[in-house]
Amino acid sequence: MIEWLVRLGANSLQGLETFGRSGLFFWRLLRQLPSALREPGLVVHQLYNLGVLSVIIILVSGLFVGMVLGLQGYNTLVDFGAEGSLGSLVGLSLVRELGPVMSALLFAGRAGSALTAEVGLMKATDQLSALEMMAVDPFPRVLMPRWLAGFIAMPLLTAIFSAVGIIGGYMIGVTLLGVDTGSYWTNLSSSVDFYDDLLNGVIKSVVFGAVVCWVALFQGYDCVPTAEGVGRATTRTVVIASLAVLGFDFLLTALMYGEVG
Repeated sequence: MIEWLVRLGANSLQGLETFGRSGLFFWRLLRQLPSALREPGLVVHQLYNLGVLSVIIILVSGLFVGMVLGLQGYNTLVDFGAEGSLGSLVGLSLVRELGPVMSALLFAGRAGSALTAEVGLMKATDQLSALEMMAVDPFPRVLMPRWLAGFIAMPLLTAIFSAVGIIGGYMIGVTLLGVDTGSYWTNLSSSVDFYDDLLNGVIKSVVFGAVVCWVALFQGYDCVPTAEGVGRATTRTVVIASLAVLGFDFLLTALMYGEVG
């Protein structure tokens, strides 16, 4: 029993220490924002790696999520004679929740793991140490452009996911199941509000992008510089980033829609 408590205390202290280091890492990262803005070419290059190369998985996933929403939503609404409201169900579900959350989870699995592996390999092969020996700070040169690119790419990927999902719902609901086209688009446009729905979805995606890239870069920078250490850091990135996205989604939803206080 005592040994178990000792291990629990040691693991708790280690977790707090890691969390503290990650906070200092994030603060040091943000301080390099002006330097990264002075070299937009680095950010654009990372936008391609993190954003453009993630578009395919976002498109395919968004389409199938929208199709599933259309099918399941129709089967539920038809029992109440409200199948004309399918557009509202698909639009609100995607814009408020599924679009930001699913995009962030996919982004964490595809781009977040790549960030951790890339930075971890730079550390394992002493590339970061070499930059420091040449009086080049790796934060503005290597880390900040990647964080800023993910911060910018996440809202754009979320918008693509939601738009393609709405089209997928249209394909199933209108083309396959016979819902009236006018009812689908009219109910969707009248139900989705710019401030309460679209803007809140954008805020969520921005927060998710910042958190996922922060976790990914810190895990790569803080990993043990071995092949096994990089592999473990990549796994931790996907797990921690996914849990962080779900946790922040609950907090943001509670704050935005008045469930707290």
